[in-house]
Amino acid sequence: MPASQENLDAQSLERYTQAAIRSSREVIRSYSTSFGLASNLLKQPVRTHVQNIYALVRVADEIVDGAAAGALGPNSRIEAGSQLDKLELETYKAMKLGFSTNLVVHAFADTANKTGITRKIVEPFFYSMRLDLLKTKHDQKSFDLYVYGSAEVIGLMCLQAFIQDRNFSLAEQDTLKKGAQALGAAFQKVNFLRDLAADFEQLGRSYFPNVNVTSFNEETKDRLVKDIQEDLALSAKTIPLLPASSKKAVVAAQFLFEELNNKIAKTPAAKLMRTRIRVTDIHKLFILLKALIGITPK
Repeated sequence: MPASQENLDAQSLERYTQAAIRSSREVIRSYSTSFGLASNLLKQPVRTHVQNIYALVRVADEIVDGAAAGALGPNSRIEAGSQLDKLELETYKAMKLGFSTNLVVHAFADTANKTGITRKIVEPFFYSMRLDLLKTKHDQKSFDLYVYGSAEVIGLMCLQAFIQDRNFSLAEQDTLKKGAQALGAAFQKVNFLRDLAADFEQLGRSYFPNVNVTSFNEETKDRLVKDIQEDLALSAKTIPLLPASSKKAVVAAQFLFEELNNKIAKTPAAKLMRTRIRVTDIHKLFILLKALIGITPK
């Protein structure tokens, strides 16, 4: 192939990739205020990579719980499963080829290939998404597997974007991975607590093992809050190791979920079953300001 044609092909691919990146950026703008605000603190190209990761995760989640149900009806789990299978296979194919006709998948594959995200990390995510179509109650083993795939590996994917082209010792890499997994787990568990009643009443799901929604009490709530506090404490210890390009965004996310967990701790169990705990927009801006000026979790 003549060099001029190779250049044209490369330019076409780059143009297509930039269009894919813009489509993923629109996904995060449409679906996540908090995550979107925190991601704005990331420096490029880390911000783009994290947005690309989020977009794929969001699309998969919409297949399981959101838009797909609106189109297919609440009982169309077989078709939703088929759609999830197609998305998963297309993701692996795009990671191998470096191209997909699905713009969100193409953007994710571009990020995966540039940051070293492997199929080994991606597979547990799709496994957990599939569990939402198949399982409504969890024991401790399935809960741990679900949290790992639905949240901890997202932390590991983002970590790959944070530390690409950086040199860390094996011990430092291990510490960073444990911190990324702990922060991801804390995010997921906080959201489980915030949506405890809605998940049970609307979706028939109960994520926490041995937690009966109908008899949810202060003792149970305090135990779950303490578990989240331990996750957040572990993740906070790893923040000093993070590169400057990602540290402030992670700090903001850490502060946000610490605040949510603290509000849950102060909310009576009975009220928690009726109200979704939120952080006000003003308080979110305050959290962003703290991260911007360099305040870090203790």
